[in-house]
Amino acid sequence: MKAVVVKKPHEVCIEEVEIPSPPPGFARIKVKAAAICATDLEIVEGNIPANYPLIPGHEWSGIVDAVGSEEDSHWIGKNVIGSSDVVCLKCDACRSGNWRYCESFEEIGFKRNGAYAEYMLAPVYGLCEKPACVPFENAALCEPLGVALGTLKKARAKAGQTLLIIGAGSIGLCMLAAAKVMGLKKIVVCARSSDGLKIAKEMGAYATIATKEKDLEEEMSKLHPEGTDLVIDATGAEECIQKSLRILKRGGTLALAGYGKGKIMNIRIDDIHIKNLKVVGAGNNWNMHKKALSLMEDGSVDLSCFVTEKIKLEDFETSLLHAKKRPAGFVKAVFVNE
Repeated sequence: MKAVVVKKPHEVCIEEVEIPSPPPGFARIKVKAAAICATDLEIVEGNIPANYPLIPGHEWSGIVDAVGSEEDSHWIGKNVIGSSDVVCLKCDACRSGNWRYCESFEEIGFKRNGAYAEYMLAPVYGLCEKPACVPFENAALCEPLGVALGTLKKARAKAGQTLLIIGAGSIGLCMLAAAKVMGLKKIVVCARSSDGLKIAKEMGAYATIATKEKDLEEEMSKLHPEGTDLVIDATGAEECIQKSLRILKRGGTLALAGYGKGKIMNIRIDDIHIKNLKVVGAGNNWNMHKKALSLMEDGSVDLSCFVTEKIKLEDFETSLLHAKKRPAGFVKAVFVNE
């Protein structure tokens, strides 16, 4: 089969590799769609620990082609999405639903081969049947939508709260979609450039702020004059986190959903202490892919506008470049296999 392989940091190629055979408890998926995520770029550049050589890709959908156990044969031929978490299912963390705390946790696309290929392996316990009304390309985006749902859950977001989302990439826009469903109000989305805010406006953001053109704190004092209940940082940038702490109202919550790339940052602790703020780490989706798919199925969330490029595996170089440079209007490039 064809696959995009990261041989080592900064060395990516397309190769013919052996079609994998599913062990017990796993399914082989004929990949129909695999979206490029910003963290995949970190793998390419060597900024995230990975098992090289590696086939990336953790945002995916496809058709079950084979299974490793006879009792799972009912999955064969079904259109699915699934969790990319490979865990033991036996420890206290797994049994409480906190798969990411499992000591044997490995993630598809990081420690195990992922979806930038014609076939991939995924655990049967994480599969979810895709309804016919949801296109494969949209279904592949249940993973980032799940990140948004998980973040809002960790932040204990509730209807009626005001919200600022910092970052208008796919994660920030998924936060907007999820927050609107949950009934948060006066949702503001900010990004450096106005180019990245057009879709946020189309999705119904209360306001957008291009921080290259306007001062974020000054604008937020007008939009949320009593301070903001919840800020979600989807950038991992030091300056954005510092400003978030000043924008929040007393007792407010900051959810850190952006990847900080291992950097040590300067934070004024008194901004947290004096205002009694809550700061919440919010990495990954924590088993929210089924909830994400249900929101797509009932029409509460439509991410069709995210799919700005449909590509073949052979076009990986151009698409990885676009994902890194993010030209105007770009949100997601999605590998689509026939």
